[in-house]
Amino acid sequence: MNAHILIIEDDPTLLRGLKDNFEFEGYRVQTAADGDTGLKHALALHPDLIVLDLMLPKINGYEICRFLREEKMDTPILMLTAKGQESDIVLGLKLGADDYVTKPFSIKELLARAEALVRRTRSRDQTVHQFGDCRLDTQARTLTRAGKEVALSPKEFELLAYFVSHAGRALNRDTIMASVWGYDAMVTPRSIDRFVTVLRQKIEPEPTEPRFIKTVREFGYKFDADPA
Repeated sequence: MNAHILIIEDDPTLLRGLKDNFEFEGYRVQTAADGDTGLKHALALHPDLIVLDLMLPKINGYEICRFLREEKMDTPILMLTAKGQESDIVLGLKLGADDYVTKPFSIKELLARAEALVRRTRSRDQTVHQFGDCRLDTQARTLTRAGKEVALSPKEFELLAYFVSHAGRALNRDTIMASVWGYDAMVTPRSIDRFVTVLRQKIEPEPTEPRFIKTVREFGYKFDADPA
């Protein structure tokens, strides 16, 4: 794969094991044993993926997530959490993490999730995205469904393009508002819900049972480009 990964973990045995496994899979690996060093590496190296423990000395994983997203770094972050409590997971996702695994975890599952995040990030550079019978061309700014062009308003197009380019990632409404409308725009979470309803009417086989734009309860939305 030859992707560059940063692992921030304070347990030396686990850190060594993760490093060895990722290197065996062909990743270039940088490690850090505390949050301060990890944050400095993240800002300097801009890795393709960050595997981040939440409970770290000096700076915890939550603060690292928050800071990197405030700095507009969109590097995918895979959280490692020993707590397994829903509130901790939701907080990490709200702060900008993309996915999580709960300790103890299967190394095969962790590697699979890491590979999926790297693959999704690299696909963001594509200009043409296919999902179901829809084809979105972000360069030509067109959406076709079953070969026929679908009319979208400028904001509908930008919202759909944002969903597609972040496929698989749970996105809260505040993140969506900031990314598509900007922080100063006169838009509310309810406005986003209305836009999503309209988009579902235009792209979903069954708008009331969406396959692509899925609701993440009490959080926001997630776009699934290849639903089972």
